[in-house]
Amino acid sequence: MTLGHASLPAGLTAGEQHRLDRLRRALARRKRGSNRRGWVKRAIARLAARVTDRRKDWVEKTSTSLARGCDVIRVEALSIRGMTRSAKGTLDQPGRGVRQKAGLNRGILANGWGMLVTRLDHKAPGRMEKVKAAYTSQQCSACGYIAPENRKSKAVFQCVACRFVCHADVNAAKNIAAGRAVTARGALQPLGGAVNREPQLAPLTL
Repeated sequence: MTLGHASLPAGLTAGEQHRLDRLRRALARRKRGSNRRGWVKRAIARLAARVTDRRKDWVEKTSTSLARGCDVIRVEALSIRGMTRSAKGTLDQPGRGVRQKAGLNRGILANGWGMLVTRLDHKAPGRMEKVKAAYTSQQCSACGYIAPENRKSKAVFQCVACRFVCHADVNAAKNIAAGRAVTARGALQPLGGAVNREPQLAPLTL
């Protein structure tokens, strides 16, 4: 079982987001220490708490559903703390793509990845396995061949060996679901141990 975009936790509705934008603009205009500024800050905090409650509710329902419906649950072993580290850098060495990185950080934290993995570990003890993320985006889920050239773009995966075509994220998810890890030398390492495999080139068709 894999979680699709429709299964992601709900954030603010369009109306709530519009209200939040207005409150933030109002906050910038209010005088520090004033009662009106305090009221606006409390209103913003209430909206933030609403999102937090929805995220927790999604995590609890999703983790319960997975724990009840799956004998083995495999997740990608990700360092959430490392992935959400700031990209600002220092004055001497400023970071690049700071705004884009900040948006990615908000998306990761908003989806509650770390919270979901923690609750799965609690609800399915001994049945949740973390699969190393190395090469899962370059590895063909159909034949097992690994090559950087397999990843045609951010969205498209096309194996240069067997010609298998798939959405890149779906292909990586299949590798993780199968419990495939890859050693530094490129050997497939399923749960039973490492297995070396030569690519089986598909015949060209004209």
